[in-house]
Amino acid sequence: MSAGALRDRIRFEKRAEADDGYGNTVSDWTPQFERAAEIRPLKGSEQVIASRLQGTQPALILVRYDSQTATITPEWRAVDARSGTTYNIQTAADMERRREYITMMCTAGGSA
Repeated sequence: MSAGALRDRIRFEKRAEADDGYGNTVSDWTPQFERAAEIRPLKGSEQVIASRLQGTQPALILVRYDSQTATITPEWRAVDARSGTTYNIQTAADMERRREYITMMCTAGGSA
């Protein structure tokens, strides 16, 4: 893949838990880093969930492999820095095992 294919900008976030000062734990998404990426939308699907129709858009997101992107897990989320679209990460792996790219199977839409 050429560098020109990485024309999207993705911000990666993970949940951070903190004490609210009253003995409760609150969590919020905390930005970790941004990377150039390629977003490849896949065929969408519709599922009946809790007696209502919910549309989801699956996508593959590819970023270059480095020490930070290697730490991405399904507990994180990806946010398109330009459009604001939030992607729930289903899997994140070095699919080719060459330490060149991290490939993430994600879904946009649904609950975050």
